[in-house]
Amino acid sequence: MRSLYMAAGLLMTALGIIGAFLPLLPTTPFLLVAVWCFSRSSPRLEQWLLDHPTLGPPLTNWRREGAIAGRAKAIAICLIAASYAFFWYRTDPSPVLAVSIGLILSASALFILTRPLPKKG
Repeated sequence: MRSLYMAAGLLMTALGIIGAFLPLLPTTPFLLVAVWCFSRSSPRLEQWLLDHPTLGPPLTNWRREGAIAGRAKAIAICLIAASYAFFWYRTDPSPVLAVSIGLILSASALFILTRPLPKKG
């Protein structure tokens, strides 16, 4: 089982790093899963991710406080709104589909907005 967690952690880390360079692929959710997998397979890699100067702070904030930085919240909400606009424009959805997707995206936005900001220090 440990090998499976290690492989999943490496895959999620790779996807998270790729997501840092591709606009619509998220970074932090993949890295959160990677840290979780590494906590079950490789404490050394788990600590490497948590201590990384760029990747570590959002992971540490989430793990410690369930917090999301204000800039990350703003970007996420803007991308959610843009995604819905793009969906609407490209698919001309039925009212039921439009409302369903809108509710899912609204619930995601509400979740993001209700997370606390990281504490200073």
